[in-house]
Amino acid sequence: MGARRVGRITRGTTGTNRLRRIDRWIARHPALRRADDPLVIDLGYGASGVTALELQSRLARARPDVEVLGLEIDPVRVARADEQLAAVRAGLTPFAPDARVAFGLGGFEVPVGAARRPAVIRAFNVLRQYGEPEVAPAWASMASRLAPGGLLVEGTCDELGRIVTWVALDHEGTPQTFTISLRLAGLEHPSVAAERLPKALIHRNVPGERVHALLNALDAEWDRAAAVSPFGPVERWRSALGALARSGWPLRERARWRLGELTLPWEAVAPR
Repeated sequence: MGARRVGRITRGTTGTNRLRRIDRWIARHPALRRADDPLVIDLGYGASGVTALELQSRLARARPDVEVLGLEIDPVRVARADEQLAAVRAGLTPFAPDARVAFGLGGFEVPVGAARRPAVIRAFNVLRQYGEPEVAPAWASMASRLAPGGLLVEGTCDELGRIVTWVALDHEGTPQTFTISLRLAGLEHPSVAAERLPKALIHRNVPGERVHALLNALDAEWDRAAAVSPFGPVERWRSALGALARSGWPLRERARWRLGELTLPWEAVAPR
């Protein structure tokens, strides 16, 4: 735990329920459900430890024995999160007093001790201030700490958690999938996700890049699906994604379309 912490202090913006969409996605992932040791890392939780507490609460519905460790490289934030945890233990919050949550100092080196390997690392809104060339080393550092079969989820969301995108990587640091998750009520165009793309993609939303082609195609199908709007935004989204799939985009996880999600293999959007 005394090793040099790898990373830079982020702005620390956080908020209640901001990461609910990614939490629900992790909760059904085999990396958590099948883990021998369901240790989950909330890396760079920010100015408040609430996201780690929410993560444990949501994942415990799928794995009652889940344990969440929130890591920050700022000692002040760790001290503040420990104060929040003391209130939890005293029964002064909506969270279970015996919630298996702890906080500690750490960055991309993910210090959890030699005897343990996390099943899941969630790193949200931590790479936005970094340069694109810094993404791959950060991915590699975090993924190297995972248990075999583990999952690294790195992504970005808006302040209310209504626009969310993420990349899922395996324990070797290889990107596997890319997901967009949107609040469909009041959605004008799905390409609003462009402003919250992960750092690996946010500068690639330009002609000639795959993610740019995806967002353009998604907007076009969303517009064409306007005819089914009277049946609600979920039906419009399903119609748009169905057309997108028929046009050749390799969409996955069809059962989750109703949640405003779209998932594809990473190679479908990977930078050229």
